[in-house]
Amino acid sequence: MSATEDLARAVRGAAEGVGRSVVRVGGQWRGGSGFVIGDGLVLTNAHNVRAERLSITFADGRQAEAGVRGVDVDGDLAVLEVDTGDLPAAEWADATAELGSAVLGVALAGSGGPRVTVGFVSSVQRAFRGPRGRRVAGAVEHTAPLAAGSSGGPLVDAAGRVVGINTNRVGDGFYLALPADAALRERIEALSRGQTVTRPRLGVAITPAPAARRLRRAVGLPERDGLLVRAVEEGSPAEAAGIAEGDLIVAAGGRALADADDLYEVLGALGGRTTLELRIERGAEERAVSVNVDGQASAEGGPVH
Repeated sequence: MSATEDLARAVRGAAEGVGRSVVRVGGQWRGGSGFVIGDGLVLTNAHNVRAERLSITFADGRQAEAGVRGVDVDGDLAVLEVDTGDLPAAEWADATAELGSAVLGVALAGSGGPRVTVGFVSSVQRAFRGPRGRRVAGAVEHTAPLAAGSSGGPLVDAAGRVVGINTNRVGDGFYLALPADAALRERIEALSRGQTVTRPRLGVAITPAPAARRLRRAVGLPERDGLLVRAVEEGSPAEAAGIAEGDLIVAAGGRALADADDLYEVLGALGGRTTLELRIERGAEERAVSVNVDGQASAEGGPVH
């Protein structure tokens, strides 16, 4: 049998197998995909979850309303609870996708039945920004074309087993998927039990570094590395600590800050600690600030750190 025939058989197998478990999350033109991972449970991307109750369309055309069981916004994962009927759960692969592996993207995007496309893993250990701007590392890059509304659907191997969760488009013809490795599946199991993932945060919106430098020059302040606060979320740890718009956060936990990723790494390394020491510059004065961080959800409207 030729390689083309093998691929054709894999496409048909994916459509008839995992394709039955793929769903559309939200409306036809605004939303994403997802797939059944257990009785009454559907996995999708967190960025597809825009309300507490969501419309779900199954591959056979049936529609139902879903609620949110657990969500990890910064990791871009969400588990929904919905009547899945007798649909089978998608099967997880035993190994993650490797560079050069043939993969298939499966989604329920737009009208009609499941869409199955073919590509290859073009890179591994890639990174992208989650819905709130936090860096998500370890993604798999592939070339299986995905239409709008495909995010949250499964990336599968030639046997139709899930090796990733399609998440993001990078340039023309390249796509990113969260690898379905043991760590990710542990997070999914926690979300399935109703555990919502929260991470320590300050509750500040940051001005990009080039713009921050221009703003400081414009008011006669010297250039300095740091994170310029452009907004403080009401009720946030930053507001409680007295941080204000225009402050420059130059260090956190004793580490100098050059970009938002530096701050994310400091916050991620806190472990069970809830207090973070910051150095901020307000005007020409530098001061120390102690912040009691928490893991509450941020306000919408852009990355909030």
